[in-house]
Amino acid sequence: MLFENYQLKELELKNRIVMPPMTRSRSAKGEIATDLMAEYYAQRASAGLIISEGTQISRQGQGYAWTPGIFTADQIAGWKKVTNAVHEKGGKMFAQLWHVGRVSHTSLQENGQAPVSPSAILAEGVSVFLAKDGKDSSSGEGEMVQHSMPRALTVSEIQQIVKDYAQAAKNAIEAGFDGIELHGANGYLIEQFIDSQTNLRTDEYGGSLENRLRFLKEVATAVSEAIGAERVGVRQAPLTTLMGAMDDNPEETYIAAAKLLNEIGVAYIHIAEADWENAPVMPVSFKEAYREAFKGTLIYSGKYTKERAEEALQKGWADLIGFGRPFIANPDLPFRLEHNLPLNEPNKAKFFGGGAAGYTDYSVAKELV
Repeated sequence: MLFENYQLKELELKNRIVMPPMTRSRSAKGEIATDLMAEYYAQRASAGLIISEGTQISRQGQGYAWTPGIFTADQIAGWKKVTNAVHEKGGKMFAQLWHVGRVSHTSLQENGQAPVSPSAILAEGVSVFLAKDGKDSSSGEGEMVQHSMPRALTVSEIQQIVKDYAQAAKNAIEAGFDGIELHGANGYLIEQFIDSQTNLRTDEYGGSLENRLRFLKEVATAVSEAIGAERVGVRQAPLTTLMGAMDDNPEETYIAAAKLLNEIGVAYIHIAEADWENAPVMPVSFKEAYREAFKGTLIYSGKYTKERAEEALQKGWADLIGFGRPFIANPDLPFRLEHNLPLNEPNKAKFFGGGAAGYTDYSVAKELV
């Protein structure tokens, strides 16, 4: 099943293999996508669907050095190079829209302001990646530092961020993307609103589960109205506990979120399973509950092998499978998986920042057979 075509609303995908979003920190000054990024994504266009690295919807939404944005004309133009290159190779691509919330640093914010969050809570030990001494992305010279203390958003500011998401979705379509994915996972802003331990608000955006889901509902509705729900996906990570974000009752919370997204009619939910050593395992019952709650496409990512992917598809938990790190070192990953060929190992030292090394210089199997 993994190598069969798949109909994602109005898009026909050539296989069920997804390249999930992976931050690589290689944008140019102004957080603009580059020709090198276009080459990188075009090399991987044999995926059924590519989802771009996290792309901030505003200056406020940035949390790391050299990550691309999609809120200026120059950024839109930069991304057009990428989407044109992917489409020329027959690929399909969504933009992941990103607001990091509290996971940022004052040096990345306009006028050195504090990052924002539902509540003014610091996540101890959660670091962000900053450039060293104003270095650009090609240097790869950066350092991890504790994120800055956030301040709580006002209601009017929340409403403005909802508008920022809608505008970013329009910008993504203008830039040639086939759709967008809301980054609602990994402890960033949307998840900060959802999770009970990061949202201590007492107004309409906090407290009850309905209130904690309100921001997700408003954002998903706004982007769906802006570009069409058939072009919208949402990423969730109900058990990952990344960036200090935790919920007291994740199954109840995230199944309720899935039902909400089903009502809005988004194209897919992309579930990020925990993929580190001794990580919490997502129970089969949880996956079955997702399938019952959401009638659209379900994508799963997280340490999947070809065998695990086929099993998930056969058992009906998933419709598409994301392969993250393997795509970094194997631009021709679908070919390698289909023909049971060995995989290149990624150069971890080149994950964030730098040039072509460890980015666009990996060999392809067709050159080796």
